[in-house]
Amino acid sequence: MLQTPSGGAGQGAAATDSGLMSIGAVLTALRDEFPDITISKIRFLESEGLVEPRRTPAGYRKFSVHDVERLGEVLRMQRDHYLPLKVIREHLDAVERGEAVALPRVGRQRDGEAGPEPAESPTVARIGRDELLATAGIEEQELKEWESYGLLTPLPDGAYDAEAVTVASLVVQLGRFGIEPRHLRVMKAAADREAGLVDQVVAPLKRHRNPQTRAHAEARTKELAGLAVKLHAALVQTALGVRLP
Repeated sequence: MLQTPSGGAGQGAAATDSGLMSIGAVLTALRDEFPDITISKIRFLESEGLVEPRRTPAGYRKFSVHDVERLGEVLRMQRDHYLPLKVIREHLDAVERGEAVALPRVGRQRDGEAGPEPAESPTVARIGRDELLATAGIEEQELKEWESYGLLTPLPDGAYDAEAVTVASLVVQLGRFGIEPRHLRVMKAAADREAGLVDQVVAPLKRHRNPQTRAHAEARTKELAGLAVKLHAALVQTALGVRLP
């Protein structure tokens, strides 16, 4: 839960009598739950239309409690569901309009959250380079390094598949344990071999004359991919002698 500053003598310029908070106070309120949050990230989320703080005559940002709560929701949806900012903005705007909307599902869900997908959930397949950098909290040079190792590959127009958000998040998390991008090439090679095996199995379905059979190829691909991921996880756990919850 976000901790917003309470009124008191030590509050100073962090918030006005109306309860508005400076960007520094917002950073403090969010940091307990989101240690990687920065002022630059808050400004970027504002530029993307996720929050609209008021401005003083001098141009300083002033955030309401609602603004801070909305920022928290945005950051949770990025962290827990790997959703692009455009999808998050549209979802939160719909909620604030009082519409009954299901949370879109894009990329990997956190463990234990797998369940039936909403029948009308939006399909999101792309994320821009700037948004990927901001979401992952990395610099341009780091992204270029990841690309050089094949961990991320931009589409022809420079954007990325939505799953890139998942990959970026995991690369960052592994990096905190000293596992560098160059170490992950073996994982990328293994993933490519597994994908090749799945493609080999479903290739006859994709080439079939019957449109329904071709459509079935996608469902079969997802099913095989799920099984391959589970097998890979089980083999790694067995090799390490551990069991994940």
